[in-house]
Amino acid sequence: MRAPVAVVILAAGKGTRMRSAQPKVLQPLAGRSLLSHVLDTALALGPEQVHVVYGHGGQEVAAAHADYPVHWVEQPEQLGTGHAVACALPQIPDDHRVLVLYGDVPLVTPATLEPLVDGHGLELLAARVPDPTGYGRVIRDAAGGVVAIVEEKDADPGQRGVDEINTGLMAAPAADLRRWMAALSADNAQGEYYLTDAVAAAVADGVPVLARFTADPGEASGINDLVQLAEVEQAYQRREARRLLRGGLRLVAPERFTLRGQVRFGTDCAIDPDCTLEGEVALGDNVHIAQGTVLRDCVVEDGARLGPYTVIEQARIGPGCRIGPFAHLRPGTVLEEGARVGNFVETKAARLGPGAKANHLTYVGDAEVGARANLGAGTITCNYDGARKHRTRIGDDAFIGSGSQLVAPVQVGDRATIGAGTTLTSDAPADALTVARSRARTIPGWQHPGLTGRRGPPDDSDATPASDGAKEE
Repeated sequence: MRAPVAVVILAAGKGTRMRSAQPKVLQPLAGRSLLSHVLDTALALGPEQVHVVYGHGGQEVAAAHADYPVHWVEQPEQLGTGHAVACALPQIPDDHRVLVLYGDVPLVTPATLEPLVDGHGLELLAARVPDPTGYGRVIRDAAGGVVAIVEEKDADPGQRGVDEINTGLMAAPAADLRRWMAALSADNAQGEYYLTDAVAAAVADGVPVLARFTADPGEASGINDLVQLAEVEQAYQRREARRLLRGGLRLVAPERFTLRGQVRFGTDCAIDPDCTLEGEVALGDNVHIAQGTVLRDCVVEDGARLGPYTVIEQARIGPGCRIGPFAHLRPGTVLEEGARVGNFVETKAARLGPGAKANHLTYVGDAEVGARANLGAGTITCNYDGARKHRTRIGDDAFIGSGSQLVAPVQVGDRATIGAGTTLTSDAPADALTVARSRARTIPGWQHPGLTGRRGPPDDSDATPASDGAKEE
């Protein structure tokens, strides 16, 4: 039977090499903080407790993760990993098994950690890498048993030649870990209390020590600077792209796809290069998303087609809709079945009924557009008076001529026609043509002031010029 599990996440580092005012664990990976990835992994293991040890920027870190069910433990001085774990141990019962994770190691998966949690004695996650520089080395005896972890700064030349590294992730019984942490010494090259010294202490106590190898050393990649952050971002995106491809989502160019959240999808969906999905995105069957599109917290139903460089946020796209290219659907937009929103059209808090069309150069904000209504090029719903938003209601089968401004609150009846260039300030009745524009006038002989002197004088230019200082009437 598995012992109760307590997870301790070390997140106190300042991250000086990040060259950022933000604490390191708040740096973004796939649109979320590094720490949020580690917290999600920890909670997936079903622990009884999760403790986050914070230091630099602790209040900011805690506030950014207030929704997580964790205990926040302050490490007032950064005296090493052993000291950080010791800060959390007073809140952990002796019968628990403690799993130690790091807030800047975000790629490790629950499947990799399960054996450590289910194990006995002290178990650590190790890896073999071609270049072990910077990592602690796993030192074994002649029989192959683990006897110590030696940090690189404390290693001799022979130990530095070892390619088996400690990832820093380990699990051990709480009672044993408490005893080992209490006996730590800072007599080393860095003057810190090393958590890894628990290995030698366990060997001395006769507690079994096992180093488990990770199948993918990249899972244990830590982040200390922006170069490593970019490398881990690339690794994360590659991993997610492979997962989605295996699940049946066609990514035309997986290396040019970015996921910053979660996506659910049906069958026969395809995404072209350079698309970004953020937050919670749901795709129905047979959805096609063209190049450069950004989707954020939205639903796209069966058979919809999204043109290139479309941005959709917090919106719902009905079956068979056609959108873009270069369209921007802002929060609160709902397109019902077969609606069309074309190039350079912006919508916000608007509902377009079945088959409604706004094909180009149009703004539809705070509006209800009826079934099969047609909004001509340059139509604007003037929804904001400087203090409040007002709604525009357009009936079924209405036709709005190009260049019209609908000054809300206003209502256009079913099958109404609004003449091109109309500024509508009152309701337009159903089954009628409404036109509101001034009659054109022509003024003969008008000379644009900017052209005076460039095309010769006007016919009456033989008047005597005004004297200095006089105003010409």
